[in-house]
Amino acid sequence: MSTLKLFNIGQLVTYNTPSDSIETFFDIEVMIENSQIKEIGNGLGIADEMIDCKNNLVTPGFVDSHTHPVFIDSRDDEFLRRLGGESYESIAENGGGIVKSIQGVREATESQLIDLVKKRMDRFLKLGTTTIEAKSGYGLNMESELKSLSVLDKVQKEHAIDIVPTFMGAHSFPPNFVNREQDYVDLICNEMIPEVAKQGIAKFNDVFCEKGYFTIDQTRQILRKGLDYGLKPRLHADEFYSTGSAELAVEIQASSADHLMAISEEGIKRMGKSNVIATLLPGTTFFLGKTEYAPYQDLYDAGINVAIASDYNPGSCFIQSMPFIISLACIYLKIPLLEAIKASTYTAAKSLLLENKIGSIETGKNADIIVWGFPKIEQIASMVSHQPIDIVIKNGKPLITP
Repeated sequence: MSTLKLFNIGQLVTYNTPSDSIETFFDIEVMIENSQIKEIGNGLGIADEMIDCKNNLVTPGFVDSHTHPVFIDSRDDEFLRRLGGESYESIAENGGGIVKSIQGVREATESQLIDLVKKRMDRFLKLGTTTIEAKSGYGLNMESELKSLSVLDKVQKEHAIDIVPTFMGAHSFPPNFVNREQDYVDLICNEMIPEVAKQGIAKFNDVFCEKGYFTIDQTRQILRKGLDYGLKPRLHADEFYSTGSAELAVEIQASSADHLMAISEEGIKRMGKSNVIATLLPGTTFFLGKTEYAPYQDLYDAGINVAIASDYNPGSCFIQSMPFIISLACIYLKIPLLEAIKASTYTAAKSLLLENKIGSIETGKNADIIVWGFPKIEQIASMVSHQPIDIVIKNGKPLITP
């Protein structure tokens, strides 16, 4: 049994279950025993290891609940094409977008992908992200989707970060299924999902429900089949067009509906009467050079729980920094800072059904904690491009970052 104490904390900002709100505590100590938080208070005594926080800020580690990290190369050429005036949708219609990443994943060995994903996880951790949800979806055939999930599983077992794997064979239609899209849907349902369930790695099943991708009926078919095999539903919903996918998320009782830049009033109304979490991805809107951000205030006013995440991927959002995502959320979505902290920690954990283990600094939870290099919570959002982190503690183990 080993103990670790954080002392000389200036501010500790975390979601607090008794008050059901994000709170700021001053002049407080945290005692950690093995991987869990044992006690929070004052005068907690001596531990095996003592960390002087130097009167700086302490927060929970970030939970990035929407990422796509299993790919070979980023699609930098598409970034330049967008700068030249082409839209994401136009590029995708002309051979770019998701399908452009297929060949690299299909041809790569599992070892090559593991090496790349490990390096990406190193950077996530250095930026304060201690848990991520990670999707497959750049293989789009049986072999490569299973390979992608296996990569996530092997990295999870070897790396300090925690990875929650999601099967996303329904990310797009591979080129050999053009004009026979329903055949691919049937392949996902009848062959891929049973094998994914047999493999036993994926926890969730996600679908890109969008004009030009998977229809409402196809999405419903895939998500229901996943439920039959124990895969919990999530979905990419109403990103570019209002398709009714937010309403489907409620119908199917998804844990999260993500993007929502084009959500309808009816979608907001229905989500407000459900437990579906709205996961907003301002980095994607920013990276694509668009101006229509998700309607945070409308969602909040409807009583919807809101999470924020990075949507890290090779083409439409090459951003791993959750502190930067918080800055974007505050500036463009007009999310109050403390709500953005909650959205990127506790509510994100809730969308992964892990809020009882991670997402806040509370007794009995995993000790996933950031010790910042500055004293005030406001500096996370206001420093924008450089938010120094002194220490990341993952499962009770301190990792010093450069």
